[in-house]
Amino acid sequence: MTKTQTQHLVLDPCLLGRPVHRLPLFAAQLREDLAQAMRLPLNRRYWGSFQVDDVAFSRLQGREDSLRWLHFSAPGGSIGCAFERKALLAVLNYRYGRGKGSLAVTDESQIKVTNTEERLAVVLGQQLASTLAGRIELNLPAVDKGEAAAEEIRPATGSHPPKGTWVITITVSEAGGPAGGRIFLALDKQMIADVLRGLLPERDTSRKAAKAPGPLAARLQVGLNGRLVSKEVSLGALFDMRVGDVIPISLNRAEVMLDDSRLFTAAVTEHKGKLCLTSFEDIE
Repeated sequence: MTKTQTQHLVLDPCLLGRPVHRLPLFAAQLREDLAQAMRLPLNRRYWGSFQVDDVAFSRLQGREDSLRWLHFSAPGGSIGCAFERKALLAVLNYRYGRGKGSLAVTDESQIKVTNTEERLAVVLGQQLASTLAGRIELNLPAVDKGEAAAEEIRPATGSHPPKGTWVITITVSEAGGPAGGRIFLALDKQMIADVLRGLLPERDTSRKAAKAPGPLAARLQVGLNGRLVSKEVSLGALFDMRVGDVIPISLNRAEVMLDDSRLFTAAVTEHKGKLCLTSFEDIE
């Protein structure tokens, strides 16, 4: 097992609150993008007989000296790319060899690295990095998309990605043949931040643009009841009442209640034909 193989995601306190659990969704989107990109006339020269078997995220656990990392500058950051040599040789054989399955070498170390192989790695890495950057840019909210998105992916200088770097592992195979291998795309901090921002649900991104809500006390709605008058009468007097009888009362201050709790007293006034409460006073 190499150190770049897929590992179970470990909880990172720095990523709490970030949609890391949605990274498999991005991986599925990227897999579809890569499959479509490989069918383009320009790319079919290299990928004509290959298919994408799997795309998965992992964290780089350490340095893998057998991998040679290339680096590309993208509008939002830097992308590293590395090939398992058997995958690169399979593509090289398809492009310049005698056809599918013609390469039968079990030890890649016995094959000399040529300038053609190195140039092919740059071309393929640029294609893959461009597809990855396009998917990241497509997922970003409109407010985060700038003019820099139109910039091309260019080769750049860089060092081996440090431990903990987010890596996308792409597994490819030759249709109907044993050839294939893995390709690794490393994202710098800015690129993975863009990936996670593009995975935020729409309701979360819209909250940022919405006006901040007021304090809870201003938004919490409660129902108040005003008790204008109360009068005690005997049970016998109540049963003796008939339609048209008048109960004499004196209208003093009303009581303002929340459910069964008395909160205030208030004066009763008339305004435009409606009874209103004013001059509130706390009930000690």
